[in-house]
Parts: sequence; structure tokens; C-alpha cells
Amino acid sequence: MTSTAAIIGSTGLVGNFILSTTLGLDAFKTIYTISRRAPKPESPKLAATVEADTAKWASNLSSIAPPPSVVLSALGTTRAAAGGIANQWKIDHDLNVELAKAARAAGVKTFVFVSSGGTRGLGSGSLPYSKMKAGVEDSIKALAFDQAIILRPGIILGDREVPHQGGPLMTGLVRGLGKIGQGLQDRFGAEAEVIGRAAVHATVLAAEGKAPSKYWILEQADIIRLGRDEWKA
Repeated sequence: MTSTAAIIGSTGLVGNFILSTTLGLDAFKTIYTISRRAPKPESPKLAATVEADTAKWASNLSSIAPPPSVVLSALGTTRAAAGGIANQWKIDHDLNVELAKAARAAGVKTFVFVSSGGTRGLGSGSLPYSKMKAGVEDSIKALAFDQAIILRPGIILGDREVPHQGGPLMTGLVRGLGKIGQGLQDRFGAEAEVIGRAAVHATVLAAEGKAPSKYWILEQADIIRLGRDEWKA
């Protein structure tokens, strides 16, 4: 299998690992990225578009010819970084939906979206963050890609360039559970590298015809399994 991929959110914590993972695999011959700043990894396989105006991202994606085999989105921000819930919605929901629509219209066969665990849990429907993620998931499903893959990780562990409020404390607490038992930590969170690998591993499996369904949801346990336990570099 040789494939082309476009990655959205490649400069974020999980997206950076998706990018570095795809660059390291022979299965991907060309990797496109669209971001507000240049991604850290460098490679002859990387074709990076740096565009500060996110309103142009959908057209940037549509202009890739031929269209990539797969689009992977780990795009997201925080309420604090965006300057309020309304602005966060524009990125986490509206922009992701716009990009998914652009990908579908361009003929992209597979779309992968890093969502969040608990988006469908009891009472989650009243939480703005869950509503954002669930809305994107529903839009992707409605677009009827040949293959859609949704990842729903728990707490994302890793060192961010700009720490989220309470993020370092939560990361420390969840990693501390691993000292009691790895299985306990795995119930609540996963390293960003593991999530990135799981996204890529699922993409490869889908290309090989091994996805269990056209709309494949990876919950926390599936992410640990594909991104760590069954991962082979």
C-alpha cells in the first residue's frame, strides 16, 4: 500500500505525532499539511502549506491534486486560547465540518477525526465541548465517506507548548495511576504519541480492507491496543 495523506492540526500535540508517524512509514509517499505555522518535522515527503487565515483552509485542501487518499484531522483548540466558547466552536466544530465537506467534495475516500472520549456519555449532550465533538462526528457520518474513522481518546497525556489550564496537573495524576498499574492509567488517558499512532494504524488497516465497518469508532481501549500494544514501527 502506498498512499497520500493530508493532516490538519499537524502542529498540535496529537497532530504532530500523526505527522511524524506517517512520515516514518513507507506506506505514505506524500504528506500534505495545512496549518497556521510550519510543522516541526522535516522530510522530502512533506508538502506543507502555511496559511494564517483558517477561512482559506478548505480551499487549500480542495486544491490538492490529485486528492489525498486520506485526510486526518486532529484540529482543536481550547476555550482560553480561542478567547471564549463561541470562538472555540468556530475551530473545533465549524472548521472541522467545513474541511470534512471539502474533503468529501474533492473525492477523498477516507476521513479520520480525533474526537474525545465521553462525547456520548450520560449528560454530555448539555456540555458545549461534547456538543462540538459530537456535531463533527455526526457531520462526518452524514457525509458517507467510503471510510470514516473516529478516535475518542480519554485524557491526552503529553507536554504541550502552551499548557492547558490544569493540564499538567491532570497529566501528572493520570501518569501517577500508571505507577499503581498500567491498566488503571489506560482507563483514563493515553499518551499523545499512542493516539497519533492509533490514528495512523487504523488508517493503514482500513486501506488494507481490515476496518470492521465503514464508520469505525475507536474508543480508549481500541486506541491503546492499536497505538501501543499492536503497534509495529
